[in-house]
Amino acid sequence: MHNSKKSSTFAADFAPMSEQNHHIIDLSRLPIGTHSFDIQLDDDFFASLEKSEILSGKVSAKVTLNLREEDYQLNIAVRGTVFVVCDRCLDPMPLEIDDEQEIFSEDEEDISDFLFQGNDCFKFQNSNLDLTWLAYEIVSINIPIVHSHQAGECNEQMELLLHNHLCAEPDPDC
Repeated sequence: MHNSKKSSTFAADFAPMSEQNHHIIDLSRLPIGTHSFDIQLDDDFFASLEKSEILSGKVSAKVTLNLREEDYQLNIAVRGTVFVVCDRCLDPMPLEIDDEQEIFSEDEEDISDFLFQGNDCFKFQNSNLDLTWLAYEIVSINIPIVHSHQAGECNEQMELLLHNHLCAEPDPDC
């Protein structure tokens, strides 16, 4: 979660097309104490993203924000299913998401890491915190680099094509 030119390019590439379904919290107007938020990332949300590997899905996020005078603690738990393209057969495949992350801020300098200064990848504006985008980030870090169906679950026609093109023995023509 660093401010850099590279991350701002990342944010521009993956930014949602519409901000209307986001839970944007103004930290400067929120009273000190514990606050809870429920967020749903659904097919419409994932469809609004540009260049995302997630095709669709339904993910629930439970966010607890403990705002204190000098710092805050943010707990985000995400659970649900997203669909990505299988690297082997190119059909959609489900991935279960179940993760919980905590973000701590101990002083103003740490809080500034989560505030939007120009185009930062976490979509914070002034003292606004975009909880929906943070939930999406947690979902996206839970997607493995390689995603493929379990053995025997890929598209049968594609499996046949792949099998026909496999070399059983070392062959200079393969």
